[in-house]
Formats: sequence, C-alpha cells, structure tokens
Amino acid sequence: MFHKKVKRKEYDAENQKPVIHCSICTGEQVAGFKNIHTGKFEEVMLIKGEKDLEVFRAMYGLDEVAREY
Repeated sequence: MFHKKVKRKEYDAENQKPVIHCSICTGEQVAGFKNIHTGKFEEVMLIKGEKDLEVFRAMYGLDEVAREY
C-alpha cells in the first residue's frame, strides 16, 4: 500500500555498461557500471536477492544486466 516510488536515474550509456559483479567464493553480488574504455567498475548497490535486482533495474530503466565473475 505504501511503496516507495523509485526515482529513475541516468548513466552514461555511451561509456558505461550495467554489470553485476558476482563472487565465486562468497556468492556476493554487487550491481554497478563498468567503463567500456578503462574497465573501471563503479559500484552502485549490493544485491541480496531478486528484489534488489529489480530495484536496480527500475532505478536505471534496464531490461537486462550482464553478470561478471
């Protein structure tokens, strides 16, 4: 009934791509953006479950997010 409205944010689509970094050892997942040119990863949020992933997608208007191990 009282859900928070997710504000849509912007990212530099020309220079960055959305990525989820997944740890093989611990299973920890971190969502963020990877610079296409330098490979530098900018962390946005920790993904604890499917709901967090949906929030990340809604924040940036994403359909699909690549995973990197």
